[in-house]
Amino acid sequence: MTTDAPAVMPGRVPRESVHIPKQSGRALRLRHGELLRVIDPEGEQVADLVAFADPLGADRGEVFSAAQTREVARTLFVSIGHVLYAKSGLPLLTIVADDVGRHDLLFPPCRPEMYRRAYGQEDHPNCLENLAGALAPFGVTQDEVPMPFNIFQHTVVHPDGRMEVRTPLSKPGDAILLRAERDVVVAVSSCSVDRSACNGYNPTPIDLEVYAADDA
Repeated sequence: MTTDAPAVMPGRVPRESVHIPKQSGRALRLRHGELLRVIDPEGEQVADLVAFADPLGADRGEVFSAAQTREVARTLFVSIGHVLYAKSGLPLLTIVADDVGRHDLLFPPCRPEMYRRAYGQEDHPNCLENLAGALAPFGVTQDEVPMPFNIFQHTVVHPDGRMEVRTPLSKPGDAILLRAERDVVVAVSSCSVDRSACNGYNPTPIDLEVYAADDA
């Protein structure tokens, strides 16, 4: 699905660009009003995103909450105009443009126990450790990493409640544009799953671009 508000910034130069190699993660700071563009350069790739209000409090209370976001939005599938909330109800990021229109708020990050249970694999790259590693310089521990906003993940909920993850709808170059509603620390993982349709059976990189608030 293509939306009516494409996530492009014609003629604008990002103040920061970050390349996230496949099956890895990165973190950065956004100032209030700045724009974060999350890009799928090769298509069919999920990007797990988490956010914390900055400065990070001792109890990390102002952390992104998928549950709070679903409750306020009254939908499982957020897109343009929806806000990503902290568990306290504090708005963190707003979706201002979206090339794909299908993302996920239901699944946790892929993690070591998932690979052991589902595939009998040990020491597989995973989004939980990708995010924790990226956030470690900010003092965030692995136990503090919340459920993410799974950008581009194509989840289908069947009438019987069964959840199915299909190949993402994102094409090469598709993006989503998020506006920081306050100073935040954001971490993004280029999803590591390579044994299911989650990333089209072929994990690839994710790119980030940060634009100054004036570019909004």
